[in-house]
Amino acid sequence: MKSKIPTQKLVLTAMFAALTCVGAFIKIQMPWSSFTLQVFFVFMAGVCLGPRYGMLSQLAYVLLGLIGLPIFTNGGGFGYIFQTTFGFLLSYIPAAWVVGKLTERNSSIPRVVGACVVGLAVIYVIGMPYMALILNVYLGKGYSLWNLLWAGMIPFLPFDAMKIVATAVLAKPLVPALKRIEAGSSRTAQPE
Repeated sequence: MKSKIPTQKLVLTAMFAALTCVGAFIKIQMPWSSFTLQVFFVFMAGVCLGPRYGMLSQLAYVLLGLIGLPIFTNGGGFGYIFQTTFGFLLSYIPAAWVVGKLTERNSSIPRVVGACVVGLAVIYVIGMPYMALILNVYLGKGYSLWNLLWAGMIPFLPFDAMKIVATAVLAKPLVPALKRIEAGSSRTAQPE
């Protein structure tokens, strides 16, 4: 028997890809980068959609940007792989999966906070080395570790903490509501 992908999951997957696009343009500009809401939507995708669909929403976002849609903070297109922040965009895919995996059976506030902290670690573990590669190898800038941490991580941590808290607070009512909707739609589905 073939398993059917619920229409609701596909719609929510597309919605979270779109929300991540919107999050790229809600930003506070800094000299080297921007504070955006993308990470918040990555976390919400993982918590609300689970590992598989959360990851797919972020994969869709990255692929749409790479094919040329100007949905990244500074545009789009395949050439974006040479931007210092592209590693962070790539990291959204596994980060959404990790957050979804860690919260799929338990979406309590402490669990969501812990999952988002792990997801944030995934983002920095992938994004920071990519930034170092582009800055120091491709562009030949010679940034020290300290300068890299200041350019790509340290100033963002307080804002990231606020995104984690917001995710945990919003997940508390949203996740049960989405589960009720999903359960209701599966009960009303007609057998073939």
